[in-house]
Amino acid sequence: MRVLAELAALEGHEVLALDLFGDRDTRRAALDWTRIGDPSALRIDAALLLAALEALRAQGVEGWIAGSGFDGRTDLLAAGAQRLPLIGNDAETVARVRDPGAFFAALDAAGIAHPPVRRDWPDEREGWLVKDAAGSGGTHIVAAPRHSLRALSATTYLQRERPGVPMSATFVADGRDAVVLGCNEQIVQERHGWRFLYSGVIGPVPVAVAVLDQATHGVCSLVETFGLRGLGSLDFLLDGERIEVLELNARPPASVALYPQVGEGGPIEAHRQACRGEGLPTPRRAADTVRGSEIVFARAPLRLVERQLAWLALQPDVHDLPDLPWAWSPGEPICSVDAQGASATAVRDKLARRSDALLTSLETLA
Repeated sequence: MRVLAELAALEGHEVLALDLFGDRDTRRAALDWTRIGDPSALRIDAALLLAALEALRAQGVEGWIAGSGFDGRTDLLAAGAQRLPLIGNDAETVARVRDPGAFFAALDAAGIAHPPVRRDWPDEREGWLVKDAAGSGGTHIVAAPRHSLRALSATTYLQRERPGVPMSATFVADGRDAVVLGCNEQIVQERHGWRFLYSGVIGPVPVAVAVLDQATHGVCSLVETFGLRGLGSLDFLLDGERIEVLELNARPPASVALYPQVGEGGPIEAHRQACRGEGLPTPRRAADTVRGSEIVFARAPLRLVERQLAWLALQPDVHDLPDLPWAWSPGEPICSVDAQGASATAVRDKLARRSDALLTSLETLA
């Protein structure tokens, strides 16, 4: 939510934020903020959300943009859209994209490469991953040998583990066509029992013409098949100059923060216009500067009180700032750090150093 709130505010929109945390920078970007769930539960409360949207409608608010908290909760997305117009893909569209059968059938029909998938248990589980299409952030991915023997749910499937660099293509679509804003390297790490934990993103990064062509073909084919609108991202593995598609996020992704300029304006206005059928932005020349953001996870039990939180808020290039004293267990996200550089490697190194230095300082302060 913080990224969307800040981008919208920079574009001159009046922002009213709804989320679980109420981070300091989210509140700073918004005219008002409403909590819509218990942050310790990491789940949006349906009653709180719907009441908040009802209140916004009474205030004459134009509409709302759904973030990552609605992955796998299309019923809540639909209910929210009945209270206040949803600026983005409707619940039916998101459900189709999240349906493993429909999604991978669409890839096959368009000749788009992807790792082998199946909906039943193989005789030999080694080399297979179990994924939940309703999940996000990498916590929904489990190695098949470690998974229980129970039957797979409607949203779970097995996917062959493949080599490659985790990447994504950020795009904006109008229901028929799309513009790819750029390609990004994803920071995926093994932490606290999760092998594929999403930890950040770096971009735009230069890729070979063949790679960009494959990513663009994948995006445009899926946009046409599912009628996708607005900002989104296509996740894929890059092995040499060959990509294999993993999944698609039919909502504004975290990587949108890497693209503060889209066409003649910003990404939020491009999202609004595309959702309304008012056209797509003209692609801009790739920026010379590479940007990146990485989540800072606690590596030991940590509790910060107001004095430490005030210190944290003064640090440069630190975002998603906690607003209230809080305690973190190892592996839980505390905040995020940003960096810029001439290459993805330089940015990755800067992010790692800043994250480590920040953790060391916080642990010393605590």
